Amino acid sequence: MTDTLAPTRRARGTVLAAAPLTIMAAAIIAPSLPAMREDFADTPGSGLLVRLALTVTSLAIAISAPLSGIVADRVGRRPLLLTGLGLYAVSGTAGFFVDDLYLLLITRAGLGLAVGGIMTAVSTLITDWFTGERRASFLGLQQAFASLGGVVFLPLAGLLATVSWHAPFWIYSVSAIVAVFALVSLREPERNSPTVGEGGRLPARVVGVYVLALVVTLVFYMAPTQLPFLLEGFGSGPVVVGAVVAGSTLTGVVGALAFPRLRRRLGPTAITTVSVALMGVGWLVIGTAGTVAQVVAGLLAGGLGVGFVVPNLNLRLAEAADPARRGRVLSGLVTGIFLGQFLSPLVVQPLVQGIGIADAFTWTGIALGAGAALAAFLSNRNNGKETR
Repeated sequence: MTDTLAPTRRARGTVLAAAPLTIMAAAIIAPSLPAMREDFADTPGSGLLVRLALTVTSLAIAISAPLSGIVADRVGRRPLLLTGLGLYAVSGTAGFFVDDLYLLLITRAGLGLAVGGIMTAVSTLITDWFTGERRASFLGLQQAFASLGGVVFLPLAGLLATVSWHAPFWIYSVSAIVAVFALVSLREPERNSPTVGEGGRLPARVVGVYVLALVVTLVFYMAPTQLPFLLEGFGSGPVVVGAVVAGSTLTGVVGALAFPRLRRRLGPTAITTVSVALMGVGWLVIGTAGTVAQVVAGLLAGGLGVGFVVPNLNLRLAEAADPARRGRVLSGLVTGIFLGQFLSPLVVQPLVQGIGIADAFTWTGIALGAGAALAAFLSNRNNGKETR
């Protein structure tokens, strides 16, 4: 497949504008979590349920993404994207009007259905449009815009949360603007007929990418789900929480923009190892931090790692996927990423209850560093065997 589809500048801009909607969907209410916990204090299990208000969106994405992949391949990328954008605006802003915690969880699940469609449609459109280095560059640009959305919208969410924990939900209305541009600028791309796959090796590689995406995002999502409460111990309010969590997305922009150049110098395995090592260092710094500035430094390192790893995994799947099944293959990555987000508070909470939030970051950082070191050792040993 070649770059003969020639998407217009407006079409490319629309896809890049949709990218931040996927990453910020759940995290946008992170600065509101402490206030929500107080407001719903009388609801049984509110401590965990409030955290789930952030991550139930991720569960809905994980469940719905495979269906979105089927729709993308059979119905088309454009209809899937338009439907997702419309549902995103409705279900996202609905949280402003809700005062019941269980009803809020339902609207957050609806938001997840929307994101599953948007993210699958965006990824498949990009891989339909481009090949080779242009694909790598645009996937890096997509991740950069997604992270940049966090830089812009998370501090805004923190500011709005000082007015009311309901107020940040209005940010979701930007999806309606993106939907208008998608309606007038996007056309359904042509898709090549199926090609012969690579046999038994493909499923193992693909599943490995899914598992890695799940683990990385499970760990990284400790930032929006746990840091608001860690920073509360430093006396930080919602504005500071929003700004600090946004710090991870700032270096995510840098990492994503640097990814195409890094890809020319390092192989996929080496990039993944570097990414996990950076996250390990970052989480270790956060766990041992004595000031907010040190927490920010740790987040900057972790965000840089995520900026590398997400487009790397996306590109590996895009290169392996048969064009006729590309939507379904890439939707599996969406499932892995957002299932990791949903599982994060459930997996980490027992650790937090046992040793505290700070130590949970410390030991997670140590585990990531050990995993990266082991991966580097095994990779070097395998390379040594191949050169004999």
